Amino acid sequence: MSRKPSQLQLSPATRAAQALHRINEITGAVVPDIALASTFARDAEYNPRQSYIYARDGGPTVEHAEVVLADLDGAAGSLLFGSGMAAAVALFESLPVGAHVVAPNVMYHGVLTWLHRQAARGILRLTTFDAADPSALPRVLAGGDVALVWTETPINPNWDVVDIAASAKAAHAVGAKLVVDCTAASPCTTQALALGADMVFHSATKYLNGHSDITGGVLSTAKTGAEWDELRKIRTLMGSVMAGFEAWLLIRGMRTLFVRFERASANALRIARYFEAHPKITAVLYPGLPSHPGHAIAARQMLHGFGGMLSLLAHSGADARHIARSTQLFLPATSLGGVESLIEHRKAVEGPHSIVPDTLLRLSVGIEDADDLIADLEQALEHL
Repeated sequence: MSRKPSQLQLSPATRAAQALHRINEITGAVVPDIALASTFARDAEYNPRQSYIYARDGGPTVEHAEVVLADLDGAAGSLLFGSGMAAAVALFESLPVGAHVVAPNVMYHGVLTWLHRQAARGILRLTTFDAADPSALPRVLAGGDVALVWTETPINPNWDVVDIAASAKAAHAVGAKLVVDCTAASPCTTQALALGADMVFHSATKYLNGHSDITGGVLSTAKTGAEWDELRKIRTLMGSVMAGFEAWLLIRGMRTLFVRFERASANALRIARYFEAHPKITAVLYPGLPSHPGHAIAARQMLHGFGGMLSLLAHSGADARHIARSTQLFLPATSLGGVESLIEHRKAVEGPHSIVPDTLLRLSVGIEDADDLIADLEQALEHL
């Protein structure tokens, strides 16, 4: 006798692929419905018919996406924002004025730029640390008086690996919360909350959506309560919730997350192995390589692939920007996690204050044929 899907013990991949089995009970549509309304009428007693009042608070499609996200992250709740930066800004806005924040000195440059800006204005205090050094965070935290530790793994764009469990232990020892940016290590491979993080951040623009056609940000929490309610209130007041159509596209993207991430990871590993001993490449930065300093940690906390992000260091003196202009298949564009492969001369993108090496090329490896991608990089390197 067949059983209903709800009686089965379903894997996260299956739950994501079916968007948690949500179907239209009236029509039988297998694709989730989309609600684009900006406002919602009350009933005859002037009470909200459900929890929806106005789209600035969210709506049915946004809520559906948040439920899927919370399921993926193993979270008590998730909040969607119109961009990754909107999510990060809301989080820091929720801290008391003058709160002490600790963050890596190399990380996603948008959030780091925001932190430096707020520190310069006296809104918060900022201390940075070298995330490549396992002893650096405990040393920084030794002085105490830290409200929040923001970290990232693997770290963009050098792909250093941070031990989430060890970072959580160090942060909690001084009463600080740990927030982990897992944009490059989506929840199909890394469960940051299960490893001790208090909150996990994703740029939903990237792997979660996977098609380079929306911007979005996510905060998922291990525990709800007053602080989580405050974040929701900030999102409403800032008007930074994701719109319904983008939330629907995000649901569409998450349904293929596991297969996309698996293919991108396999392609990236092929490329990393191929160029590791290439005469025109000084180093390949990819945590999936056994030669990577953080490989052992990555293998422990990235359970289903190392992702599609890697960086190549060209020889000193090589014009890395010219290489990025010479690819034919890799597209010279900023972002990551899409089905198409991208190449970026990172220092040029981050600007004159960047400490990223001038020879670094950041690759976002997509789902194309790996041999085609390797051949494209080879022909680009011939221009050196």
